[in-house]
Amino acid sequence: MNKPIRRLALFTMALFGVLLLNVSWIQTFQAETLREHPYNRRQFIESLTQHRGSILVGSEEVAYSEPVGGDSEQFQRHYENGSMYAPVVGAFRAGSATGIERAENSFLDGSNELLAVNNFRDMLTGEEPKGADVYLTLDSGAQQAAMDGFQSLGKNGAAVALDPETGAVLASYSHPTYDPNSVASVTETDAAAKNWTELEASEQQPLLNRGLQQVYPPGSTFKVVTAAAALENGATPESTQEAPATLDLGAPLPNAWGGPCNNGAPDSLAHSIEISCNTSMANWAIELGGQKMHEQAEAFGFNQGPMEIPLPVVESSSPLETDPNILGRSGIGQANVEATPLQMAMVAAGVANDGDVMKPYLVDSVQNSNLEEVKAAQPEVYSNAISSSTAEDLTQMMIGVTEGDEASGPAGAIPGIHVAGKTGTAETASGPTHNWFISFAPAEDPQVAVAVVVEHGGQSGGTLAAPIAKEMMEAVINE
Repeated sequence: MNKPIRRLALFTMALFGVLLLNVSWIQTFQAETLREHPYNRRQFIESLTQHRGSILVGSEEVAYSEPVGGDSEQFQRHYENGSMYAPVVGAFRAGSATGIERAENSFLDGSNELLAVNNFRDMLTGEEPKGADVYLTLDSGAQQAAMDGFQSLGKNGAAVALDPETGAVLASYSHPTYDPNSVASVTETDAAAKNWTELEASEQQPLLNRGLQQVYPPGSTFKVVTAAAALENGATPESTQEAPATLDLGAPLPNAWGGPCNNGAPDSLAHSIEISCNTSMANWAIELGGQKMHEQAEAFGFNQGPMEIPLPVVESSSPLETDPNILGRSGIGQANVEATPLQMAMVAAGVANDGDVMKPYLVDSVQNSNLEEVKAAQPEVYSNAISSSTAEDLTQMMIGVTEGDEASGPAGAIPGIHVAGKTGTAETASGPTHNWFISFAPAEDPQVAVAVVVEHGGQSGGTLAAPIAKEMMEAVINE
């Protein structure tokens, strides 16, 4: 009789032991995951009682919270010009968030340790708890110009603008976009959830920030990197390469117009940039060799791994090529070269900033509920890509793209202002060409650097992308 009882007791104790281990595991290792899970109803309810701080562009609150129906215990998030800012600001919904709403959540909900003193002071004085306000670096005019440009085209794509001197992101727009108000309702949660599910399932990918999270073959905009490598290794703007109508790189590589670049004579580096000559620039890449091309691309930011600004940015790649046929094509931004629009804006900004590429950033400052600054951006050099003399040579060569006798991108020119630019038309395996334009202005005192890509536009970068870049630059310069 005692033996069966002992067995039952031991079995019962073992069950209790397993139960205790499971509870300990959940509380120790899974607590954070469960607390942050979007289906955690308690977490969702708690999020509604948080008076989140605002997100501002200049003095405009582009995201803010208000009491629901006069009930100060719950708050609704509102988005002004939501579609225009959604690629950056994101949305706060059902206990989860995207964009800046996610990246700066600890400041917005007041939980960041830098807010501890202010929170304690508010508690003592009986002030309503409120998260900190996040001020973005965006320029509303440049952001509006980017959205207007893509809406008028009716094409997908992205545009990024930087302050070359600081790295501040002045615009980051991705098309198509969405209205975050449609997914943020706390009173019509079923409709909000349905809208979010439809956005996630859409083939157009409106939730994708194409400026930071999508890579494309950069096409001829990458010729700026190739030209930089040539200049850094002893070439001058007058140095020449053979520029035939077609170059045999395993398969024919023609020029866009089907003929040679300089009436059959060797073409200068400056003229090759002005008219966007494929064959001469491919020859430059082959002559320089894979190692020098690889190093120059890395100096501008390629192959450096993911980045946070604080939104996540995927890596742009320019592999070390040893096959001359692949290397030649990589020299004109094809083959295995892939870049985000942000990366190509960094290339333009590096040239504009005397060769120094500044680290991009989106948050200018954070202020607590008492309007005290608790965090401020500190511009820093990301890399020294080229010498100042190379930057000056490239600037003059890129001015030829918008102003030269045979300019390939005159649609990017601004009357009365020198614009340095470069067009790009990138072949794709999935349809018509992608169309690019990178630029900065004023060329002699740069205030803004831009990269625009139009997905599958099927025309030229000078035709489709350059006008958008022009409007964005004008918006910043004419403030």
